[in-house]
Amino acid sequence: MGIPIFLHASWFIIFLLITPSLAAQFGGEHPAWTSSQYWAVGLLTSLLFFASVVLHELGHSSVALHYKIPVVSITLFVFGGLARIGREPERPSQEFNIAIAGPIVSFLLAGAFWELGRVSAGNEMLNALAVWLAEMNFYLGAFNLAPGFPLDGGRILRAAAWAITGSFTRATRIASRSGKVLAYAVILVAAYVAMKIDVVSGLWYAFIGWFLLTAAQESYSQVAIREALEGLCATDVMSLDLSSVTRDISLEEYSHEVLRTGRRCHLVATGGQLHGLMTVHALNQVPRSEWHSTSVQAAMLPLDRVRWAMPEEPVLHVLDRMQTEDVNQMPVLQTLPEPHVIGMVSRDSILRVLQARAEIGKLPAQ
Repeated sequence: MGIPIFLHASWFIIFLLITPSLAAQFGGEHPAWTSSQYWAVGLLTSLLFFASVVLHELGHSSVALHYKIPVVSITLFVFGGLARIGREPERPSQEFNIAIAGPIVSFLLAGAFWELGRVSAGNEMLNALAVWLAEMNFYLGAFNLAPGFPLDGGRILRAAAWAITGSFTRATRIASRSGKVLAYAVILVAAYVAMKIDVVSGLWYAFIGWFLLTAAQESYSQVAIREALEGLCATDVMSLDLSSVTRDISLEEYSHEVLRTGRRCHLVATGGQLHGLMTVHALNQVPRSEWHSTSVQAAMLPLDRVRWAMPEEPVLHVLDRMQTEDVNQMPVLQTLPEPHVIGMVSRDSILRVLQARAEIGKLPAQ
């Protein structure tokens, strides 16, 4: 589907914890198995479980792609998987359909593994694998339906609140608060489990609660950012201090210019003619040993690959594009009377506006 799938470093921790745990569980339940048998089933079951998590995220992703919403990546990490989409849905129905797709996939997988377990009752190893995966996929789908953002249930709640209130921002705030309530509830359960049942299980629940709380707080912060930037366009936040370099200087000379001025982005121009964009990121793509013999022209981003912002383009849209396209700055292009660059929008310039608005607060409407 053209979606890159990444493994976060924390995934290896959970994989190395789950696999021996499954081997030990299967070995205890089936003492007649050899060590190679229960280790093999444990390893295969673990891999199929994480494959199920990927399919869960692909369920979200396929619906997002159906609505022409780009999917940046899928990442497996210690608490499961995360599909990162390029922008927010445009309507509550899109939000609902994207959110519900993942649990539906998990429940379908649970049904498929349950049926496999039923027909493989005579094969102990296949049956044990299928039964465990059926249960885990059911629990995965059910847990994700809990009404706390950023779980799928929280997104479904946001879709409902969005449809009722007509405000995406207000709906996100409601879902985020629900996520915080759920997170605190999980942490309380963790404390009870740690004191009354098992310390290790309690710690695991505490980590889940902490993760949910952090994610809910981040989503709430995103709402605050959207509110702070609402109504602003590219010309409101762009920097007018445009710096340029010629295309014939070496990368070694360019690096000295960056160190001297602290500017991380430069227009590449000669005699008033614009050729491209040079950034520190592009500089670091070339081995340092080749800087003295490589020109800026060889390393710069040519005009046809530069991502431009329009003067009246909303800052929120510009920021979404910068995140989706993984760029740190966008030149602002004025097309009339002839195309020319009038400023530069960067993550730093947007951050300065956010900091100023956080310190001063919203001004009353004129």
